[in-house]
Amino acid sequence: MKPDYQKVLAAISEGDVVSLLQDLVRIPSVYSPDEPGRNEERVADYVAAFLRNMGVEVHVEEVAPGRPNVIGIVRGTRPGPCLLLEAHSDVVTPGNPAGWTHAPFGAEIVGRRLYGRGACDTKNGITSAVMAVKGVLESGVDFPGSIMLAIPVDEEGMMLGIKHFIEQGWADSVDAALICEPEDNRICVAQKGAMRVLVHVKGKQAHGCMPFAGVNPNTRMAKFILEVAAYEQQEVQRLGRHPYLGVPSLTPTVVKAPAEGEGQLNVLPADCLVAYDIRTVSGQNHEQIYKDLQGIARRLEDADPEKARIELEWIEDRPVTATALEEPIVQAVAAAYRLLTGREPVYDGVPGATDGTFLSAWKNIPVVVTGSGVREVPHQYDEWVDIDQLLETTRLYALAILEFLNGAGAAHY
Repeated sequence: MKPDYQKVLAAISEGDVVSLLQDLVRIPSVYSPDEPGRNEERVADYVAAFLRNMGVEVHVEEVAPGRPNVIGIVRGTRPGPCLLLEAHSDVVTPGNPAGWTHAPFGAEIVGRRLYGRGACDTKNGITSAVMAVKGVLESGVDFPGSIMLAIPVDEEGMMLGIKHFIEQGWADSVDAALICEPEDNRICVAQKGAMRVLVHVKGKQAHGCMPFAGVNPNTRMAKFILEVAAYEQQEVQRLGRHPYLGVPSLTPTVVKAPAEGEGQLNVLPADCLVAYDIRTVSGQNHEQIYKDLQGIARRLEDADPEKARIELEWIEDRPVTATALEEPIVQAVAAAYRLLTGREPVYDGVPGATDGTFLSAWKNIPVVVTGSGVREVPHQYDEWVDIDQLLETTRLYALAILEFLNGAGAAHY
């Protein structure tokens, strides 16, 4: 291993890495409109102060009230490419605290696991990105180009933070991006696309003992759901299994009747609402999928003697992304992984979308998604991250920075 790389690794301390992650997990950053103190602002303030103490140029930009993005910039000694490391500051709700064995925001360590909401998604990503850059700076090694850190809000929502980051021009100078998400340190070079579609069936309210005086929206929605399930299987058969992304899915995740207010056992509701979480792979066209869903709705309407209306609304669109194995960022991360572990990396895909989706789709930036954490653990009770893997990720990011700026990325600059 090169002496400069050894210097950087020597500058990364387990105690400092774990301490930072504990501090971040202990700051709740669940976006709660009715509880401003629980949104991303406190974490953003902490990270911004931490970066300033490292000597990093820091910019804080409010995306919405109490929801600031943090951007950090470290400039090298000569011109070169710009590498972005990105990890979001928001976390999902812990749910019922009684479901947790460990306090959701306690950052408790048991054995070699650190527990808490965000420990795996993605306070660990923030920690590894920040501490990797700190290791580079404290080692005093020379590098060209620049390192950019982005800690945006709302990745768990509508991804307002990364969209604002792009709209403000920050992505214009970025040559490649490393998205810090829990992927067991696999090198993920593809991400599933995502569509969010609302389906609204309008019936006629009636007394539960006289249902035929009304028009039942629930039975009609059930027919729609079954038709979409059959369509899903057709798409799976048509496309087969993607090598990195698996199979597509169209999942009804929310079913609500009536669409507004509370239902009652003896009241046939006037309407029914279903929210679909649709995940796509290469070879699918989102516009065509929406047209196909509309076609299912029209067929059911035409076959309905009472002509109950079925209305669709497409509320979010996130395209499939793919990064070629030949891209400098992929080569840099792979080389760093080999140097660090002595093993060949595992290439994979992300089953969901990340902030990297919009960097790729809107700005054509090559992205790699990798980081510590078992991908099935986020959003569960007793979320955790393995401390040894957290340290491996921090060192991986540090070496990937140097590999990209000095090697693979510089050659294409």
